[in-house]
Amino acid sequence: MTTTKKNMLPPGLVNNLQEVLLSRKGGNSNTNNDEQQQKPDAVTDSTETSTSASDENDNSKPVVLVTNGEGIYSLGLVYLVQALVRSGLYNVHVCAPQSDKSVSSHSVTVRETITVTPAEIDGATAYEVSGTPVDCVSLALSGALFSWSKPLLVISGINRGSSCGHHMFYSGVVGGAREALVSGVPSLSISLNWKREESQESDFKDAVAVCLPLITAAIRDIEKGVFPKSCFLSIEIPTSPSANKGFKLTKQSMWRSAPNWLAVSANRHPSSAAHFMSNQQSLGLQLAQLSRDASAAGAARRISAQRQNVEVESVGAVKSDTNKVKKYFRLEFINKEQEEAEEDLDFKALDNGFVTVTPFSLCPQIEVDIQTAASDWISGALQVEQ
Repeated sequence: MTTTKKNMLPPGLVNNLQEVLLSRKGGNSNTNNDEQQQKPDAVTDSTETSTSASDENDNSKPVVLVTNGEGIYSLGLVYLVQALVRSGLYNVHVCAPQSDKSVSSHSVTVRETITVTPAEIDGATAYEVSGTPVDCVSLALSGALFSWSKPLLVISGINRGSSCGHHMFYSGVVGGAREALVSGVPSLSISLNWKREESQESDFKDAVAVCLPLITAAIRDIEKGVFPKSCFLSIEIPTSPSANKGFKLTKQSMWRSAPNWLAVSANRHPSSAAHFMSNQQSLGLQLAQLSRDASAAGAARRISAQRQNVEVESVGAVKSDTNKVKKYFRLEFINKEQEEAEEDLDFKALDNGFVTVTPFSLCPQIEVDIQTAASDWISGALQVEQ
């Protein structure tokens, strides 16, 4: 007895399979033409993919990692990356915050998940990160994001605003460079002494032109093994970059802008208070959470700060959330007149029109040795460049 198996394939699929078989035998000329027209596109896509991959893994060029504090699309970073790419000498990678984190200091994101998204910067492999500059550098050097784990140099900048004196402790751009040093990678932080009444966007291009020779010298001497170790260099560019008086090795000063706290009334200015609150919820960095009065259902004070906006919630020992008293404050920094200072301090030299180079070490006990090594290197590097 002979049995016949039923064809369980849908009729439409059978017809499609038959057409494919006929086309392979030359029975369908239109299909052949379509295939021939599609081949160049496929080859092009494959070529583009392999080229992109080869660029990221190009061992013939030193890898330079760029980050900053103000966000990946800030002019200082974009102009710097464009200049590095145009030189054709470096394999440029970017890992920078997706929003302004310029006063995040050395903060890191813990117990939260950060997001990483590809960014479009011509000629560079770039990612924007929802975390801080320190998060960006730490992630980039971990080997989890890029195919390499140790670039030749990390550059953090160019920041809008000085990081001189005590501003260094607040600065996110300095934090990015410091994190690289912690990980054993040479680094530079670069800031432009931006002044609202005087500065303009083209100053960032001039700032890039000023610091590019120093970057080139740093990369050259890192490869030779003669770049100063155990420190990173903080480079401060004067307000008029093209009119600078030259490079000057400096020491950290005690200067900082005066903090000015302004009370914001929720009753008189409800929209302003709501604006500050929304800023903190979307962009704020949680600096501290202090437990207070556990018997009052875990009442707490939360302080969230993001650059010049600060919200303070004051909570008493109450049983109902509706009885909480909230106060709103806004932090602004006011520039104060510079006091008489030594000529080799960072802010004094910067204000006098010099490009300042200040070495920072993780170990204050070796400050004298670091100053000497940095001074010798800068003198030699600038002579070679000239």
